[in-house]
Amino acid sequence: MIMKNKLFFLSALFLALVIFQPANAQPRGNSPTGVFVFEVIQQPISDRIEALGTLQSNDNVILTSTVTERVTKILFEDGQRVEKGDMLVKMDDAEEQAQLAEEQSVLEEAEQQLNRIRPLVEQGTTSQARLDEALRNFNASRARVNAIQSRIEQRAITAPFSGVAGLRNISVGALAQPGTMITTIDDDSVMKLDFSIPELYVPSLKQGMEIKAKTRAFPGQTFTGTVSAVSNRIDPVTRAVTARALLNNDEGLLKAGMLMRVELEKNNRNAMMIPEEAIIQDANDNFVYVVRDQEGQTVASKQIIKQGVRREGNVEVTSGLNVGDRVITHGIVKLRPNAPVAIKAVQRGNETLDELLGRVKKNSSEEEQG
Repeated sequence: MIMKNKLFFLSALFLALVIFQPANAQPRGNSPTGVFVFEVIQQPISDRIEALGTLQSNDNVILTSTVTERVTKILFEDGQRVEKGDMLVKMDDAEEQAQLAEEQSVLEEAEQQLNRIRPLVEQGTTSQARLDEALRNFNASRARVNAIQSRIEQRAITAPFSGVAGLRNISVGALAQPGTMITTIDDDSVMKLDFSIPELYVPSLKQGMEIKAKTRAFPGQTFTGTVSAVSNRIDPVTRAVTARALLNNDEGLLKAGMLMRVELEKNNRNAMMIPEEAIIQDANDNFVYVVRDQEGQTVASKQIIKQGVRREGNVEVTSGLNVGDRVITHGIVKLRPNAPVAIKAVQRGNETLDELLGRVKKNSSEEEQG
């Protein structure tokens, strides 16, 4: 009976020691866990505002006929680049040309008559009334010439500005009527990008600020521009304001009507950034393991942090870390607070685990060969 009580007492004592052993205690003699670390540095970042926008050309026009006349010449091709003043379509103007020739002869005769009468009036051999009549006939004839020339110009469609012609919608011999669409012209040297952002960001939207835009038509390519104007009204339905940015289009890649994703940056600052794989979520807190020296041993210390924005695999840390801290990024699964660790390599940028392992293997091989 005494022996049973003694065994029971020893078992209870052992169980108590196990239960009340500190959670962060590590068994003596455990080998350090191999880890990869990232040294905290400051990087320039900014907050991003994203929106969707639609492109339109800097200037655009739909060319139409203003008269009813037969088309005699078409002097452009689909998609041709044209210069301001280039003639694109010629219509039949034979009748107007004949009227112009007739009226120009009348104008010449009226001018000669005016030149004959003017010195006679100065000499006093004829009346002022005859001079006034001659001047009136000259002005009336000149006005008729200008009217005929205007009708001739209406039968010659020219480019109002330099740009790219669209598809041709008329053929030689067709009877053009007022409103008949001939083609379009777009000045694509500079493109206008109209986009809407929530009214919350209106204070951050300023004329001249830089934007970046991307389109699915050219994956991986970024187009830059500047905000040229901001609407003075906010849409009461969407609670958004429309802004316009100008994008250079020297290569002619951008087309009117393209949908683009717009990125604007605000609150430029230097911030501490760490890889997102280093962060562990625990209930409502986020923490990382930081490599520290403790009693001559390298250990993993648990550190609670506060996060800011995320950027392409990296996370901003607003508090909890200092520049130069070494944060564990790989090898976290088996770690416990104050566990001994051995640093295998320091991560550079956004290196993957495979890249890190490859670098460690390469270094080991070089050391063996050395």
